[in-house]
Amino acid sequence: MTASLAPLPRDFLWGVSTSAYQIEGAVRDDGRGPSIWDTRCLMRGKIGTDETGDVACDHYHRWPEDIALMRELGVDAYRFSVAWPRIFPRGRGRLNPKGLDFYDRLTDAVLDAGITPWLCLYHWDLPQALQDLGGWTNRDCAGWFADYATVVARRLGDRVKHWITFNEFSVFTMFGFAIDWSAPGITDRQAHLKAIHHVNLAHGAGVDVVRALVPGAVIGAVHNRQQVFPEGELEIHREAAALLSEHWNDVFPDPQLLGYYPERTAQAIEPYVQAGDMARICRPVDFFGLNHYGPIFARADPTWTWGYAWGDAPEGRVNPEIGWAVFPEVFRDELITLTQRYGLPVYITENGCGGGTDAPDASGAVHDPHRIAYLKLYQDALREAMAAGADVRGYFVWCLLDNFEWGSGYAQRFGLVHVDYETLKRTPKDSFAWYRALMAATRAGER
Repeated sequence: MTASLAPLPRDFLWGVSTSAYQIEGAVRDDGRGPSIWDTRCLMRGKIGTDETGDVACDHYHRWPEDIALMRELGVDAYRFSVAWPRIFPRGRGRLNPKGLDFYDRLTDAVLDAGITPWLCLYHWDLPQALQDLGGWTNRDCAGWFADYATVVARRLGDRVKHWITFNEFSVFTMFGFAIDWSAPGITDRQAHLKAIHHVNLAHGAGVDVVRALVPGAVIGAVHNRQQVFPEGELEIHREAAALLSEHWNDVFPDPQLLGYYPERTAQAIEPYVQAGDMARICRPVDFFGLNHYGPIFARADPTWTWGYAWGDAPEGRVNPEIGWAVFPEVFRDELITLTQRYGLPVYITENGCGGGTDAPDASGAVHDPHRIAYLKLYQDALREAMAAGADVRGYFVWCLLDNFEWGSGYAQRFGLVHVDYETLKRTPKDSFAWYRALMAATRAGER
């Protein structure tokens, strides 16, 4: 830590995050219906080396062990998601009681471990039956989401008080409807615009549902925000970066928190905006959830849906052990910007480090110095931001467990806990002990 920076507050919230599809497995157990990610995993060439989330970490059956690990780690909070197709196998209509029972047991066990549950309603696993009806391009999907949120809030709201409507709006809409990197794999400008607006409507409806049904609820949403830099100095690259930045950083938090779409998107999305929509979207929330890993580099490419494409980071800034550039100063600046722009308390709901080389050594230990080095850099940046006035209240590491990392399959390991995907054995890594020590030192007022 930078010597001149003051310790974090002793009540600073420490946590870990996961998501349902990435860890649960059991995709056909106890009445769960298929999601768009189950469908995508069956498409050859879309996921790593054609892996699936059918088993993942088998958290659905091994959750007591995973909660015991969190208790050992010493976190204050656990951010997890509910799988919509476990609750409504077809997205609407027939309820699946066994799905609700699972999250009932999980919630009780988390609380019994002295950990506060933070529940995310949507982490990308739309029921396939709703996708067959148009999914997020169908305006009715906002109402289906509200119905689903109602059932979950009624069942768990007596114990869960921290609620997240959606995780990373721009990732699943951009990669699902403009760039074929995610389910459902559509590449169409109008589909992308419809999805943006309908997901915004669903967020607003979800906020209203939870606010009405959960006394004392603390409600927010999780946005990924990363500064976008042009790859090179040409004007076409600067224009591409500006549009990508708007689609990535602004088209969700601006309407949700400020009440309007950013300039470039506003005109394009106008045909889909009905009277009263912006008021339905801009609902009062209690915090801003930020997922951040590093900046984005953009270049112009007319063959891509919107004319922008992902570019390359400058030479020398890419860490060979994790495969991406490390820019903690961009993280610091984003935290300061968020406080100034939106005026909400910020919780860092994901920050972490991937890498495919984590493996037990001859003694069974898993050494991950690259992850510890990354987390240290970003912890220093966090403290620098807070010293400059950023209102940050908590930090969640992604991820508790190595897991199914979407299009990367199982090649990327983000966990504090190593998972052997053949035996499903869990082994805490060196970063697990490092994070535990960091939290203990902060609580003692030492850093």
